[in-house]
Amino acid sequence: MSILDWLVIAAYCLGMAALGVWAYRRVSNVSDFFAGGGKIPWWLAGISHHMSGYSSAVFVAHAGVAYTYGFTLYVWYALPISIAILAGTVTVVPRWARLRMRLGISSPLEYLRIRFNVPTQQLLAWSGVALKTFDMGAKWASIAIILNVFAGVPIVPGIFASVAVSMFYIALGGLWAAAATELVQFVIQFAAGVAMLWAVLARLGGSSAILGIWHRLPPQHAAPFNGPFTPGLAIAYLLVCFLSYNGGTWNLAQRYIASPDGKQARQAAYLSSALYLLWPLVLFFPMWAAPLILPDLPDPTQSYSLLVKTLLPHGLIGLVLASLFAHTMAMTTSDANTVAAVISRDILPAINDRFSRQRPAAALRTARLATILFTLATVVVAINAVNLGGVLNLVMLWFGALIGPAAAPMILGLIPAFRRSGSSAAVGSWVCGILTYVFARFVFSAGLAGTVGMPALVSVGVFIFAGWLKREPVPERVQALMESLRQDAAPVANPAVSAA
Repeated sequence: MSILDWLVIAAYCLGMAALGVWAYRRVSNVSDFFAGGGKIPWWLAGISHHMSGYSSAVFVAHAGVAYTYGFTLYVWYALPISIAILAGTVTVVPRWARLRMRLGISSPLEYLRIRFNVPTQQLLAWSGVALKTFDMGAKWASIAIILNVFAGVPIVPGIFASVAVSMFYIALGGLWAAAATELVQFVIQFAAGVAMLWAVLARLGGSSAILGIWHRLPPQHAAPFNGPFTPGLAIAYLLVCFLSYNGGTWNLAQRYIASPDGKQARQAAYLSSALYLLWPLVLFFPMWAAPLILPDLPDPTQSYSLLVKTLLPHGLIGLVLASLFAHTMAMTTSDANTVAAVISRDILPAINDRFSRQRPAAALRTARLATILFTLATVVVAINAVNLGGVLNLVMLWFGALIGPAAAPMILGLIPAFRRSGSSAAVGSWVCGILTYVFARFVFSAGLAGTVGMPALVSVGVFIFAGWLKREPVPERVQALMESLRQDAAPVANPAVSAA
């Protein structure tokens, strides 16, 4: 990297810091910090949801998949996400905004004490925080690997540098800072993605290479499914994505919670779904073409970074690196903000009641401190990512496989058809999903599709079946909650369902 590249990176980091200062002025209470005061417009929420859905792990682990197996990356990864979000628009998405309007929630787990009970809420909160610690650690490790390939920065200093910039603006501005920076990061990502596409096409002979590369690559690279990426994995991943991208991954629920109403939350989901359908075709093309430009790489996970260094002039290299930072910071900062919401709004009040009675200024300090401490915990995981199986292992075989048991009760609990599934169904769903993961991965060696899909499938099945077996009346508080979420209406200052 040249001085020009470093200047681009420095300008990017300063811009993110400036947006954090701008957002700081918009935050006067916990609702502003965690939910944007319910004022994030649909187009910003949609872009934010999209940017928060994937990180630079895509340019490390997933780039390795594209290099080795080809087009299947789009079929099993991007396409299921787009379909899953679209399905969520008619089942779950608008209900998140309505929960904030009715109950004043700032955390996606706050409603669980009404829907189930406090012990169930705590089980899902603690397990989710632990799971997110591993997931965020993988994201920090991935950006450090990219920084190492580009500039020779050692892994650990690279992790700390990324964390320092991110922590500054998210601790200052909360969700407003995350959403504003994600909009800027989307613009940077778009410019960098188009630049990479142009550079690859120029190297391979022009626009005819868009279809022509598939005749020059091994035939299986054009197949929709290849290697361990089977139709079974795509179906399993579709189920996982339905649970994750519609709110089971907490930071994505937060984008809908921050929308002014259910209608705008649905519009945000439409936009995010469309972006997942179309944008990866541009983003992934250089990854698919990489074997033609950089054949026989010993480490395919470095293919995208090496491609950038090979094809782009100085200045544009810095722009692409900034876009990779953008992906990671979009996801990790929104994760940190949302997990801090769960810690300060759900976990700490259950440990000590004084946290539920804090004055606004004290509550805001607690929120910022929770953000910082949780982020520091993820750094420990990032430093030890190699010992935990690498980035792809952390993303797919830990977070991807365990998100189903953590998310199933939270997502299905919002759907009226499953209102009879109570706390015992939720706990049973979580326990059975975790046990399935242990057996699938460590006892039966079920393969990628089985390890990722079976825990989610079992968790969903147990939650639904347990409710079907229950013949007693639905608790009044649950019935009232379900009815209150059917359609948009004016916010209620002191909703009866909240008191229940």
